[in-house]
Amino acid sequence: MIRARPSLAVWTHRRSLLAGLPIRAFATVVACAAMLCGCAVYHREPLRETPDLASVPALSISASRLSVAGLKPAPLDIAKGLTEANIVALAVANDPQLKAARLAAGVAHARLLAAGLLPDPQIAGGLSRSSMLTGYSASLAEDIGALLTHGAAEDAARANLEKVRLNILWQEWQVGARARQLFIESRELARLRDVLAVRRQLVARLYRADLGALHHGDATISGITSDVMAFKSAESAYRRVELKGNKIRHALDALLGLAPAVRLRLRGAPVGNLMSLAQYHSAIASLPRRRPDLLALQAGYHSAEAQLREAILAQFPLIGAGVTKTRSAEDGISSIGFNVTLTLPLFNRNRGAIAVARASRAQLRQAYEAHLDAATGEADRLWTATAIMHHQFRRLRSQLAGFVRAAAVARKGFVGGILSLRDYARLENNALAIRAQIIRLHASLQIAQAALAIVLALPPTDTKA
Repeated sequence: MIRARPSLAVWTHRRSLLAGLPIRAFATVVACAAMLCGCAVYHREPLRETPDLASVPALSISASRLSVAGLKPAPLDIAKGLTEANIVALAVANDPQLKAARLAAGVAHARLLAAGLLPDPQIAGGLSRSSMLTGYSASLAEDIGALLTHGAAEDAARANLEKVRLNILWQEWQVGARARQLFIESRELARLRDVLAVRRQLVARLYRADLGALHHGDATISGITSDVMAFKSAESAYRRVELKGNKIRHALDALLGLAPAVRLRLRGAPVGNLMSLAQYHSAIASLPRRRPDLLALQAGYHSAEAQLREAILAQFPLIGAGVTKTRSAEDGISSIGFNVTLTLPLFNRNRGAIAVARASRAQLRQAYEAHLDAATGEADRLWTATAIMHHQFRRLRSQLAGFVRAAAVARKGFVGGILSLRDYARLENNALAIRAQIIRLHASLQIAQAALAIVLALPPTDTKA
């Protein structure tokens, strides 16, 4: 059978089509593969159904990475007990709320990454076919307007990242201050419990003696009423200390990310001294340059300024530019050209975004000034309170010596049979009451000093008289 061979023109045209289609298909596959290689992959992360609490104190991150004022890396020795520095480091590293807050920095980093990325170019194309030829059109375009606002958007995202970082730092300082307060209160309760236990034993002894005298008819109910009230008061005070100790223990476990049943052994004394007047005035003057939350508000204000600049730049005509290449399916003529798109600023002109940006900047400015005013007022309140409590503490300590001497004399008189149990108990109870007041006042003074150091963004070790 004889087959007719196609003409040279038809064969050449078919060959070009056969050769061109695999090449175009191959190029399309390569382009798709390249884009897919850069795509993110979804991984499912289910939520936990059990508490993520530790049974043994341990640092989840190195203490050297923590930025809390006055915090120095210290070895953990659970057998000997945990110091104030250990408690603060554990709280700042392991507090569950802080762990969640630190992830906000990851979101801010992602936003900075997004702001730094250039807009993707746009590709468009089409095919047409005639009886003899295949035509096509292809265009490549880029948003020029987005390039104009790119720098301002990146500055805003960078300032926002700094704001988030400083807010996390300030939250770490707050957690550290809370840990110091719980440490001080826990140590205070340990001392106070011993004093109240002695007082309870003393008044209980007197109460039992009164009941015996009442049973034998040697006393009346009205005569022992004051002793009964003292016994009830001592019992109530001791119960309150026990309940407060339970509350502090659970609060400390929660702050350190520990299971509720963990019982910590604490040792050492809190760090901190009375701040001098010169130190106080110097700290107030430099407060806006040190305190993390004020620095975070400053960073937020800079971010708002960059967003306003971005909005103002976006009011200008939006420009897009590209290149287009075409080939006619009728006559096979190829052409290449450029195109520009321009959005006319007749109605919108980005006025809404500019107004929002201006209002946001004004609001952040006022918020910064309000925080600065509040910080100054709070610092003055704490400074005055520490001065008052320090004066009261010194006065109570000077009074204690006299009560202790009177109690010692009364004890000797009671042992020698000169004084009654009631007279001895009254004088001994007075000395114990002064001791309890001193312990409570000293703890309040230490808490106020630590709070003042945080308000002024100073380490407690720097607040020396």
